[in-house]
Amino acid sequence: MKGVSVAVALLTLCIGLQGQDTRVVREPRIPPVCKILKANLTRIGGTDGIAFADEFRADTRRIQNGIDHCTAGQAVELAPDGKHGAFLTAPIQLRPGVTLLIDKGVTLYGSRNPRDYDITPGGCGVINNSIRRACRALIWGDNAPNAGIMGDGVIEERGGAKLIIDGMVQKESWWDMSRRSKAGGHKHNPRIIYVDHCDNFTLYRITLRNSASSHAAYADGNGFTVWGVKLDTPKDAINADGIVPYASKNITITHSFIRVGDDNIVLKADGNGPVTNVTIIHNHFYYGHGMSIGSGTMPEVRAIRVTDLSLDGTQLAGIRIKSAISNGGLVHDVVYDDICIRNSERPIQLLTHYTDFPGPATNHLPVFNDITFRNVRISGGGRIMLDGLDAKHRIGVRFDGVTVDNPEAYKFYIRHADITLGPGPVNFKPSGEDTVVKGDPGYGVLPSCKDKFVPFPAD
Repeated sequence: MKGVSVAVALLTLCIGLQGQDTRVVREPRIPPVCKILKANLTRIGGTDGIAFADEFRADTRRIQNGIDHCTAGQAVELAPDGKHGAFLTAPIQLRPGVTLLIDKGVTLYGSRNPRDYDITPGGCGVINNSIRRACRALIWGDNAPNAGIMGDGVIEERGGAKLIIDGMVQKESWWDMSRRSKAGGHKHNPRIIYVDHCDNFTLYRITLRNSASSHAAYADGNGFTVWGVKLDTPKDAINADGIVPYASKNITITHSFIRVGDDNIVLKADGNGPVTNVTIIHNHFYYGHGMSIGSGTMPEVRAIRVTDLSLDGTQLAGIRIKSAISNGGLVHDVVYDDICIRNSERPIQLLTHYTDFPGPATNHLPVFNDITFRNVRISGGGRIMLDGLDAKHRIGVRFDGVTVDNPEAYKFYIRHADITLGPGPVNFKPSGEDTVVKGDPGYGVLPSCKDKFVPFPAD
């Protein structure tokens, strides 16, 4: 392998033995290279990233041709060439077994022309009332098992740069459109990565930056590994979710650093199938909306293990499960263990009346039970919410070692909940409308979070 260096020393780890992913997951290996493509554009920094004249020198055909003619089990490598470290592309499609390898010192920029992303003519880069997906992702795959994206380089979608249509710079960026859509309508922006029915898909060591929408979405698959990845997008980038598995199973996300404008990681059951057997271990979140499940939980979310996670300033929520009667289902067998949360508005939020995206249905009832919080340390104040649907559809939760730095600095909103305390220590007394509390919490002090909060890694 040429041009790729290890940014962080990562331990080989049989994660499958520690979590719910039924696979034995080890640190990925970069495959042999079938084709090296040299950069011929120069990075200039700033929001645009490259010179305006270079916006019309796309490498799309060169990259796609390399992927199309690479043998399964090999990689197409994007490499720097002297002062040249940039590639520009419209959407490219992954192929079965082929890895896109982006070297350290290389940035792959997404086109700023919304017409390049159109699924239907004129559909991308607009605000309307349609909820149908109108934009291809910058990198997408369909029935491409064993594909991957790897390397110590950067994929940059330039969500804050002004769009270019018919060769003219427009007044709005992707993010400007997202902000304007808050007044009404549905914005159509592209993701960085979207793969569908791509079993055993891997993201390894790559940095995803400034996404116009969600960063990496994985749908209807079996086997998704994210290892040593950085996601880096401003906190005010609306709907810029981080990693989003939909209706999939056997997922491991580890050794990653995530700061984004929406959910850092969010698991979604979208009606096509459940989300099951997920291991999220040894990760760090910064700003964002936290470790989330939902809002889609229909038909089921189960067998989820979140372990060794720091959430440092996730402004809207820390640990969050959200759903509503339009897209709810059963969420159970979920364990959060060894979690450190500081400076979050809602350190724990279990919400069955989530209404940001209500649908027409009213009979998909969310039920959350067998939810365990173990060795969870919270600091910085905030609101803890356990909001069950009604007296028959309750939240069932265990606090087994959950402590806050100052109980008087926290507000509690609890209703329709069954809460079990212990055997680990709990230093607050939960209560609320139609709430049953039982158990016998222990005494003692949980391990310090001092070494859990680390700076976001430099490039």
